[in-house]
Amino acid sequence: MFEPHLSLCMIARNEADNIERCIRSALTVAEEIIIVDTGSQDDTVERCIALGARVIEHPWNDNFAEARNKGIEIASGKWVLWMDADEELDASAAQLIREVSMHTEEDILYLQVINYYGESRHHAHPAQAHLAAQARLFRNGKGIYFSGAIHETLQCAPGGLLPSHPLVLPVRIYHYGYMEDRIKEKQKNVRNLKILEKQKKLHESDPWLEYHLASEYNRQKRYEEAFQHVNLAIAGFLSHRRLPPSLVYKLKFEILFNDGSMAGAWPGIELALQLYPDYVDLHFYKGIFLMKNKFYVEAVSVFDHCLEIGENAWKHLTLRGVGSFLALECLAQCMEGLEKPGAAAVYRNLSHESRMTAA
Repeated sequence: MFEPHLSLCMIARNEADNIERCIRSALTVAEEIIIVDTGSQDDTVERCIALGARVIEHPWNDNFAEARNKGIEIASGKWVLWMDADEELDASAAQLIREVSMHTEEDILYLQVINYYGESRHHAHPAQAHLAAQARLFRNGKGIYFSGAIHETLQCAPGGLLPSHPLVLPVRIYHYGYMEDRIKEKQKNVRNLKILEKQKKLHESDPWLEYHLASEYNRQKRYEEAFQHVNLAIAGFLSHRRLPPSLVYKLKFEILFNDGSMAGAWPGIELALQLYPDYVDLHFYKGIFLMKNKFYVEAVSVFDHCLEIGENAWKHLTLRGVGSFLALECLAQCMEGLEKPGAAAVYRNLSHESRMTAA
């Protein structure tokens, strides 16, 4: 019997407008396609079957990990690639994925995920995105599974650990799930808060739940609640004797800046940078704080450092532009504050050119 090398596993519900694009983007790399449908009322199932997918119907229980694990149970490939219906795999990925997966000793491989934001997924601009490396490929039959009712993550079999220095392939997945029209269409804010609050009643001490609650409240501009939960997340990680992940600190300062409460960011940013000195987003927030308080010379030094770090390390969740065109724009503003209009114009032109060439 033919054993596929790679299985594409997805969950879907009413994704007729997106899922064909996603599946087609992975056809050159996946010999098997498993779709776990959680109750579609459109023609999602028919479209998947037409592209050769095997569709499994599974009731929706407010639990993303449960649905994803159902697909893993059925997958027969040596490797599993997991994606969302509102994503698209880089068309040039097939050969590299196959070569690396056939020769690596790793059980989990990370890919470069581009998370777009903005008004419409039909007009996504490369300059409007968050960048992150995510565990998207894993060896089947090793006990690797998903955990978490929402914002589910990969877990290793008991006793195993995710790689501390993961192998990140230069293969990109384009994710459109957080475009504004997509959020409204799927009512993500309502759905996510419902599941998170339900899980919090069951797992009161989970700092990741607090982080995701903070993130949802931040998107809804409920900054006081967001700040409360992100601090609970930090405290929760520390109480478990775990270093709070870098993206938790990023969210904390993002909330403060969104709320116009930058004064509360100091000296917290300096302390966070001691933990994550290579995190360009934290340096950028420090520069914003200095610039808004008219410490222009000090801010210039920080934004110059942002340009030196860049934004292509993929180690941290990074806002595109903080190591390029956004830092250059801030340098232009600092030059204006220092009454150097000529230098300001140069930086602004560089910022515009950098934004136009973002990819």
